[in-house]
Amino acid sequence: MEQRSRRYSEQSLMEPSEQSGPEPCSQDVNPLFLQQLRELDIPEEAAKQALQHTRNVSAEEAAMYYFNKLENEEVGDDDLMYKMVFVVNMDLAMGVGKVAAQVGHAAVGLYQALQEKNSWREMAWKWDNRGAKKVVVQGTNVAHLLELQALAMSLNLPTYLVQDAGLTQVEAGSRTVLAIMGEEEVVNNVTGSLKLL
Repeated sequence: MEQRSRRYSEQSLMEPSEQSGPEPCSQDVNPLFLQQLRELDIPEEAAKQALQHTRNVSAEEAAMYYFNKLENEEVGDDDLMYKMVFVVNMDLAMGVGKVAAQVGHAAVGLYQALQEKNSWREMAWKWDNRGAKKVVVQGTNVAHLLELQALAMSLNLPTYLVQDAGLTQVEAGSRTVLAIMGEEEVVNNVTGSLKLL
């Protein structure tokens, strides 16, 4: 009797671990399939999720799942637009070429910052695939740029503020251009009232 009850308790202890055994495996993804999906410019987190949903059968299955899901999402939020806004510090006496170079620095800096979070990478992908809208507006001075950056960050929008090296036209460390990116409606809460350059 004691031996029988011990056998039962051992069996009941093993059953849950057997049931939970496959779950951790389903969390692991085939690294070769993951690499193939990344080569298709599918963000890493989305690629992992696609592989998990298709049970790691193949990169092709996961890619089909991802692109079908993306198409369905785009149908659902067709009116959702993203934009990148560059706020130029008008307090600085910068020529047209200097402003253009500083906006370029801001675009590159912001794009690099977008790689820091999965959600930002997804946003960058959607922005790029929906026209990559860019707008250049006027900021009053450095205090104004810092105020706008703080507001944008409070709304979880990625930002990048250019500090000039001081080789031409402005002093070293001058804050020249603030770049902000996000869903258009949210970005408009930060920069919507500013005049175009």
